[in-house]
Amino acid sequence: MADIVAELADRGRSLAPEDRSRLVELLLESLHEPPLSEIESAWDAEIVKRVEAYKRGEVETFAAEDVFAEARRIAP
Repeated sequence: MADIVAELADRGRSLAPEDRSRLVELLLESLHEPPLSEIESAWDAEIVKRVEAYKRGEVETFAAEDVFAEARRIAP
């Protein structure tokens, strides 16, 4: 029996660049535990949590100008 991985790699090389990129992303995603969709869901929940904390006044905020000035100071 032929090496299925080599065969798939050969077939993959014949794909258009954007399709190869999509295939790579799908294969890499399949290696991660938890799946990328679960990570995205966790980030969505974290965003909601942080926005609600901001609305309740529970977080310290900084003006964007100050943040950018500090970033420029640290990494000119």
